[in-house]
Amino acid sequence: MAVELPPQLGRFRLLSRLGEGAQATVWLAHDPLLDREVAVKLLKAQALDTAEPGTVDEWLHEARAVSRLTHPNIVPVFEADTQGGRSYLVFEYVSGGTLSERLRAGPKLTAAETVTLMLGVLDGLTAAHAAGLVHRDLKPSNILIDARGRARVMDFGIAARVSPATNAPTRIVGTPGYISPEAARGAAPHPQMDVFAAAVMLAEMLSGQRLNHDPDPWRAVQRVQTTDLVLPSGLDPAVDDALRAIVQRGLAREPAARWPSAAQMRDALAAWLRPVAEPDAEAQDAPVLDFLLRRMRHKSDFPALSDAIQRIQRLTQSEHESLSSLSNEILKDVALTQKLLRLVNTAAYRHTGGGGISTVSRAVALIGFAGIRNLALSLVLLERMENKGHAQRLREDFLRSLMAASLARELCMNDRESEEAFLGAMLHHLGRTLTEFYFPEEAEAVRRLVSPTDDGQAISEATASAQVLGMSYEALGLGVARQWGLPDSLQRAMRRPGGEAPPKLIEDAAERQRWLARASNEMAELILHTPPEQAHAKVKALAQRHARALGIQVERFEQAADVARQRLAQVTEALDLHLPPNARAQRLLAPLTPSTHDSLAEHDLATQVLERTEVVTPREPAQTSEILAAGVQEITDAMVNSFQLNAVLRMILETIYRALRLRRVIFCLRDARGQTLTGRLGVGDDIERLAPLLRVDLTRQPPDLLAAVCIKGADTLIQDARAANIAARLPGWFKTEMQAQSFLLLPLVLKGAPLGLIYADHAEAGAVQLGDKELSLLRTLRNQAVMAFRQAAG
Repeated sequence: MAVELPPQLGRFRLLSRLGEGAQATVWLAHDPLLDREVAVKLLKAQALDTAEPGTVDEWLHEARAVSRLTHPNIVPVFEADTQGGRSYLVFEYVSGGTLSERLRAGPKLTAAETVTLMLGVLDGLTAAHAAGLVHRDLKPSNILIDARGRARVMDFGIAARVSPATNAPTRIVGTPGYISPEAARGAAPHPQMDVFAAAVMLAEMLSGQRLNHDPDPWRAVQRVQTTDLVLPSGLDPAVDDALRAIVQRGLAREPAARWPSAAQMRDALAAWLRPVAEPDAEAQDAPVLDFLLRRMRHKSDFPALSDAIQRIQRLTQSEHESLSSLSNEILKDVALTQKLLRLVNTAAYRHTGGGGISTVSRAVALIGFAGIRNLALSLVLLERMENKGHAQRLREDFLRSLMAASLARELCMNDRESEEAFLGAMLHHLGRTLTEFYFPEEAEAVRRLVSPTDDGQAISEATASAQVLGMSYEALGLGVARQWGLPDSLQRAMRRPGGEAPPKLIEDAAERQRWLARASNEMAELILHTPPEQAHAKVKALAQRHARALGIQVERFEQAADVARQRLAQVTEALDLHLPPNARAQRLLAPLTPSTHDSLAEHDLATQVLERTEVVTPREPAQTSEILAAGVQEITDAMVNSFQLNAVLRMILETIYRALRLRRVIFCLRDARGQTLTGRLGVGDDIERLAPLLRVDLTRQPPDLLAAVCIKGADTLIQDARAANIAARLPGWFKTEMQAQSFLLLPLVLKGAPLGLIYADHAEAGAVQLGDKELSLLRTLRNQAVMAFRQAAG
């Protein structure tokens, strides 16, 4: 159907239509005053009819604010006015198409081209945000590409001022598929909404696929609130882990986990596109390293230590040396020989065929060059670094390093690489160990700097050691490793990787060794510095952060910790390393078991109807467990980084709600007198009305079903609330108001008393189906809620 072309709008003569949207039409026009072509955006009559009173005035006011923006990546607004009841905007006319047209026409952009375009978009966003303007309708059709190939953002702040033609209860502004989760909930404008939309566009350009497209726009709006958007697999090899991590952070559903600003996302992309060559740190540290080495050489044991390590390493790396050569080298040191033989006769080495090994030659033959090398190097460090006034701290450091090394060996995916993993993890903190032994005063100064001050401020160990020594612990360890002739592969494993663990398996074996050394040392440090009753939950949280990158199940971390603990106990016994009962190193030998203080694992989640236990089959377990596991990880990160109790509780409720497809989930909290649990917050149907009605009277006699469950701390799944023995024990208000045929109760218990309750229900009987993995993850979520309260209480 032909569209009538209004020949004139004020002084502007409309020439041809450039495009049309739901609310406005864009025309190519001529401005006779300045004799130039411009683009005129004319608001449609029906958009005016459905707009709230004052909306058009706000729209024009915002457009005039945009007109004051001058940036090469923003299409400027020249004028904003109303003529004959028709409101319009006048833009610079940019020849060239939109980004959406470019993507449809092909060819597909390379990763570098995509990132380059996005840098321009983010530059424009940064300028607008600095002026207090939020776009809120960022999408490919609002990005023009000019004749120079430069991205130009248009429609800043305009879409945010016009309500969509809908009867929705909240005023939601944006385009389905690009709208952020918080914008979809009707939240106030915020720059991070634009960051999310930019990340969606970036992901779509890299993958060539829509991330959140649905024929029903409202389904897309709902999906973004409950589902994590993820970059698809099978991308171009140029899209490496670093670029994926940048995109995924921009796609985070929670703003707190997202890039804080467009500028920071832009900087990360720019660093990926054009990595800055790092200065030669080795050359810069050389004078300091020489000075520290001279100080160490003044100690009589350092030359002997260095010589022993160099000889052992040289023998095990040489293809020409024989088994007898290594044996003879070890036999030169009587103390080393005795300790090594005691170790290889412990239970840890019985699988090799030992159990009665009396010669070094036999030990080398059974355990292998690499295994004996690792034992010998470990013992050399212990032997040479004993007999000091601060021997207790040195012994603790040695056992911590040995624990990390054993963990790395147990967690290594490839048996052929396990001994290298052992040594890389053991020497990961070589610089700290050397400083502790040779420069104890400096080591104490570093500890003081790292300890938080009264105002909670602290600096990293790397920064503190650099301030005290003139170079970081890591740089010192690497410098000494080079002096000892340790191989490059081992030196690389000693370099601690920075940032968060990659979200998927690390394919490069050498890089995976670095992350394995870091994870193992973090785990050993955590066990050493954490009271035993809290260690299990913290180790599990650490495992969840590293599991995907290393390709290791979370449960295997706990198993590895148990094996490493047993081996460490055998080492301390074989070497007569007596630890005082109150020594902190005793924590390394304590079993890593769940505790009521941190995990409440004694209340195993059971699918029970009072005394009757029923086995159920999970529905779509992979999807359910993935959502639960992702929630556990997100909540763990939130509790470590920027902890807010209510935010963590809402994340827990939302995770359960989404994963199990429930009707509602409500969190109840104990009142001040400890007599009643009352609904405080929730997600799902009719929450505002029902949450306050959910009250569990803990003093009532006899207790109803909900109170009995909370008092006993027994996690309970009711499959059919209509069953006679169940219905008889449900309070009347529950039957009339909640009208739930199946429901889940997860009590929170703190110090043996009910603290709260997570209630979740479904309208249909038998609708909640749980398998072992889902039960374990739900238990973890419940335990995270308990830990959140403990952490909030300080």
